[in-house]
Amino acid sequence: MSLLLKQRDYTADGNGGVAAVQGGEALLNEVLFRLTVRRGSFPFLPGLGSRMHQLRREKPSAWETLAQQFAVEALAELDGVTVTGARVREEAGVLAAEVSLLWQGAQLPVQVWLEG
Repeated sequence: MSLLLKQRDYTADGNGGVAAVQGGEALLNEVLFRLTVRRGSFPFLPGLGSRMHQLRREKPSAWETLAQQFAVEALAELDGVTVTGARVREEAGVLAAEVSLLWQGAQLPVQVWLEG
């Protein structure tokens, strides 16, 4: 079980508590958290998060290779999750990375918006 995050904040359950998720939804929640949190932003968990925010510093020709590498690094601790690819595009000055994952035999595309 995991607590539901939306737009970087916990989501209320309507009963004065925090909404919880399980199974695939919990995994997706954890993946999104690990891909959007900047690596090193938690002093006691320096390996948590990703370096996706660094893509903007690189040449566009290297974005997809680096996005896949950064996703593998960020999700390495999640059992049963394999990063199979990444695509990066720029829309109105904002980078969007779509990371393809394999989990329990199913392909899961996860989209992450990277603010500059």
